[in-house]
Amino acid sequence: MSLPQLPLRDELFLLGHDDDTGHPHIHRQALALGLAGAVLIDLYLAGRIVLDPTGDTQPVGDRWLRPHSGQPVGDLIADTALAAIRHGQAAPPVKTFLRWFAEDLYERTRAGLVAAGILRHTTRRRLGGLARTDTYLATDSKWVVVARARLRYLAAGREQPDNHTAALAGLVATLGLAEHLYLGDDTTTLTTRLNEIAGQHHRSVRDITATVDATVGDLATATYR
Repeated sequence: MSLPQLPLRDELFLLGHDDDTGHPHIHRQALALGLAGAVLIDLYLAGRIVLDPTGDTQPVGDRWLRPHSGQPVGDLIADTALAAIRHGQAAPPVKTFLRWFAEDLYERTRAGLVAAGILRHTTRRRLGGLARTDTYLATDSKWVVVARARLRYLAAGREQPDNHTAALAGLVATLGLAEHLYLGDDTTTLTTRLNEIAGQHHRSVRDITATVDATVGDLATATYR
């Protein structure tokens, strides 16, 4: 029996954490921006949003998000994003939306995975009970193993990329997570291959991923000011 496909956001969250410790591989804010990009990509692939086609001469991050269909997708986080785009006073630029929607998205995504039984929450006390450590680990390795396997098959040229996995490849490469796929390949070569796969697909998906990259770069720049 095949596993149901998780939202892009959930797969990216799982790939963004160490299997054994539950610690994130990258800064949580950077991962949250990736998760926000994943939400937008899922909405685009589901036909619920489009990027303003008249913004071709604008910087990618300044292109506007517009609703294409108001029909819910049946996912609480994605439908919240869709409602915000539909009912906002103005169509938001992609970069503005990513920054806003990412604010508590890490915690919301994690909570959704716990509620779905994919992550389990454990608490460990140290220093005689004075310090508490919260850990979130996968209840079954199958979810992340399947996501890694799809990327492995694509990188090896054994499968043609579907839109979902091509988008995942682009986000993983953009966020610097390729080295944590444990595929045994040179990280630079693997990242290049994943970017090539992502580059073969929808321009709007590429634009959202590029905006995630630029927004994460803004975050890094602000940290060192």
